Amino acid sequence: MRSMASARTTSARPKLGLRERKKIQTRQAIRRAAYRLFTEQGYDATPVDRIAEAADVSPSTVFRYFPTKEDIVLSDEYDDVLLAALRERPLDEPPVASLRRVLLDLFRHFAGDERREMLVRLTLIRQVPGLRARMSESMSRTGDLLAEVLAERSDRSPEDFEVRVVVGAVLGVLQEALFHCADQSTAEDAAMAAMEESIDHALDLLSRGLPL
Repeated sequence: MRSMASARTTSARPKLGLRERKKIQTRQAIRRAAYRLFTEQGYDATPVDRIAEAADVSPSTVFRYFPTKEDIVLSDEYDDVLLAALRERPLDEPPVASLRRVLLDLFRHFAGDERREMLVRLTLIRQVPGLRARMSESMSRTGDLLAEVLAERSDRSPEDFEVRVVVGAVLGVLQEALFHCADQSTAEDAAMAAMEESIDHALDLLSRGLPL
């Protein structure tokens, strides 16, 4: 997970310099060109040099921002926004409740392009075995960052067993909620609404001890 500037809260949004803004714009241009080509001609049939041409950059520039083609799909800017917002939640709020609030707020701030990219991304991860295999690495990095924040809030170590169990449970239910939505063939607005509802439901189940 690592997010877009438009999804940040005012207090969490740092002022970016021109160089950093240009980097973000280049990353977005590459990612959007790639998603368009993946949708049109398939992931495996789209080479990096074709993505570079569509984004009006060189192949070396693509690899500078995304070391592998898989990284175009799997890397993002959501973690920074999520963690900054989580640090702003009340310390006496249960961690799953805080995550539920922060994630729902994040999804509600997604604009048109972000919504489309999220749906394409989930579909690709669901359909391409290589992306699913690499996704575990991305989730592991997110889990490490999330453990740091939860440890701060509970005055524990990020390696504390209970902290790691909570992180693992949260990431597991979120993945299942997102994949559930990716498997449904619905229009964009309906898909995003279903995704928000699934995340809310999944975290509610987790907060209630996973009752069946």
